[in-house]
Amino acid sequence: MTDAVQDKSRIGRRTAKAVLLLLLAGGFGVTLLVLYPGYLTIDARYVYTDVKAWHFGDWQSPVMVALWRIIDPIAPGSASIFLLTAALYWLAFGILAFIALRSSIWLALATPLLAFAPPAFLFLGVIWRDVLFGVVWLLAAVLALAASERRPVLRVALQALAFFLIAFGVLLRPNAVIAAPLLAIYAIWPSSFSLKRAAIAFFPLAACFIALVPFVYYGLFAAERQNVLHAILVFDLGGITHFTATNQFPVEWSSEETALLKSECYDPTQWDSYWTRPPCSFVMQRLERPDDVIFGRARLVHAWWDAVTAHPLAYLEHRATFMGQFLARSNLVLPVTAWTDAGASYGNTPYRKPLLRLYEALQPTLLFRPGFWLLLAFVIGALSWRRKATPAGAFAVAVSACAAVYVLSFFVVGVGADFRYAYWCVLGTLAAAVAAGACRMG
Repeated sequence: MTDAVQDKSRIGRRTAKAVLLLLLAGGFGVTLLVLYPGYLTIDARYVYTDVKAWHFGDWQSPVMVALWRIIDPIAPGSASIFLLTAALYWLAFGILAFIALRSSIWLALATPLLAFAPPAFLFLGVIWRDVLFGVVWLLAAVLALAASERRPVLRVALQALAFFLIAFGVLLRPNAVIAAPLLAIYAIWPSSFSLKRAAIAFFPLAACFIALVPFVYYGLFAAERQNVLHAILVFDLGGITHFTATNQFPVEWSSEETALLKSECYDPTQWDSYWTRPPCSFVMQRLERPDDVIFGRARLVHAWWDAVTAHPLAYLEHRATFMGQFLARSNLVLPVTAWTDAGASYGNTPYRKPLLRLYEALQPTLLFRPGFWLLLAFVIGALSWRRKATPAGAFAVAVSACAAVYVLSFFVVGVGADFRYAYWCVLGTLAAAVAAGACRMG
């Protein structure tokens, strides 16, 4: 390469860096303009109530309560957690863009535009721990990629920070323990991905993450045990009851209640049909009856085990029905009904109304089906497999695999089919796509 060509290349990259900085600053500014101060969902309101009371329970994440409590004075209410999430989001995409710049100017400039992909961008204004979780893991993955070609001291520091963020994500979403080892393995060895190494390290790392949750929840925070895992048991017992047409709950119901359990109560979109929604809210009312509490007790666990072992095909049919709903059908995406009520202020601004129209047009499409993002993660991982010995290729393989495993884990632990539960898969797949492009151009 001649000196003139080298000088031209350097000038081009300096210009690209300046344009990238403008794009990222503009992206963050647009996020604030359109989505500030964020929308408090019902779940987030429960968390914020705990924040104000300095109360910890295990139904919502204690670490989110603690984090929110610390940052809340900056901008009380939804704004503090919104600003943090938006800042981490654009920081992650910014780092990824500058890493992509090593391979291609055009790929680097396209990366901030990917951050505006509707299934990723629209969620930034919604205060859900699934959104914070996805953004935290995105930043962890990108920091590990940035560490792959750094000097030892900086490399170790970035890896340690990435590992901390992975653990923090698990504490936000404990069901992530199944997928976390894949991301942790990449953070430890970011230069290449080895299937043998992953197989050896997976279960020890999974055990560490599993142990971390009770240690932090009940040891450090002394969180109230609210028996969130028993929601899965209730959902499964309801599903098996529906598909076997035989009551599986450890309770004698009236003939009318039994008929409802066999027919109308089962809803593959969510377990709330047994909890808060009539006509079947009688289920949780009975399971939590003060004089004979069953929810959260061993009696419910035994009933679940007996039902699953006696009717494994019905259990699988129930779980397959749920996953079909989750992956391929229309489910709750954004709580827009609460935004557009006559008395609502969040959705009724000049900046958000066009965004809501765009959302309404796209919501019925594949962009808002977790199955599409799961398939895309598989494709990106497969196409990057031959380049798994490079940092970008290892990132594409590990992150896409982690995203896929996280979504697939809902076959066992899912109790709701909302699109937000696939948010990490959306972010991980977008980031893996950038890395896959980089390793092909590098």
